[in-house]
Amino acid sequence: MAQIFLPRADTVFRALLVLALVVPAGSVAALFVLARSDYMTGRNRTPPQPVMFSHRHHVSEVGIDCRYCHGGVEESAVAGIPPTETCMTCHSQLFTEADMLAPLRQSWTSGERLRWTRVHDLPDYVFFDHSVHLAGGVACTTCHGPVGEMRLTRQEAPLTMEWCLSCHRDPAPRLSPRSALFAPLPPTGGESAGSGHALLEEYGIDTRGLTDCSACHR
Repeated sequence: MAQIFLPRADTVFRALLVLALVVPAGSVAALFVLARSDYMTGRNRTPPQPVMFSHRHHVSEVGIDCRYCHGGVEESAVAGIPPTETCMTCHSQLFTEADMLAPLRQSWTSGERLRWTRVHDLPDYVFFDHSVHLAGGVACTTCHGPVGEMRLTRQEAPLTMEWCLSCHRDPAPRLSPRSALFAPLPPTGGESAGSGHALLEEYGIDTRGLTDCSACHR
């Protein structure tokens, strides 16, 4: 009887079997890695803006409070982007001839607002309230990172559901005292060590519903 399979057929079959198992598993693993990568989450991205704005200069060097530009952050779900009028409070007298501020002056003259690009852009199906988080002791730098060091504003956190839940499941270590909510830099470990649970009680946070779907999706 003639031989149907070549001598190497067994080796080829085994190799194909291994590939049939490895390729799908590897593809799934690669997709998980890709989904958590900076490329997909936008982490560390610095989108172009109409005017180059340095938080390091305005916040850390000049000492402008976050609320001066983001006035609605304590009362509203949205922190708000400052209108041209806010910028011109200072820049109608300071750096009035600077080339980099030409778009700002044009906006002031024409009355057309500057079109800033949102850095922290959550999906429409996510409900996030700045005022609630601040009232609960979540400082600006907890989500936005060391803004006081940023010459160009970048997305510091991945903003994934996994990242949000890591805090919602155990908020105590990430809480800050009221005096540090608007600090330009995150507290060091020594400044907040051992105070998390005390702050949890001080702010009256009930952790039981923080991981409910309706807490963020409405």
